[in-house]
Amino acid sequence: MDAINLADAKARLSELVDRVEAGDSIDITRRGKTVARLTAVARPRKPIDAALLQSLTAATPPQSQSAADLVRSMRDGDRY
Repeated sequence: MDAINLADAKARLSELVDRVEAGDSIDITRRGKTVARLTAVARPRKPIDAALLQSLTAATPPQSQSAADLVRSMRDGDRY
């Protein structure tokens, strides 16, 4: 967690908001004492459409190789 004094926070508010959106938390200080904290707002999760997920899963053909083998071939530069 970073701390910034109030005068700097005023001058750099847009940058601080960008950092908070990216996951940082920032304390704002006045005369060396923390007076406020910038943190991201928790956003509600979008519900999962189970029926859509099942239809997509059912329409996906079975894979010929395991996920581990696919990752290894991608890592090693093999054509898959």
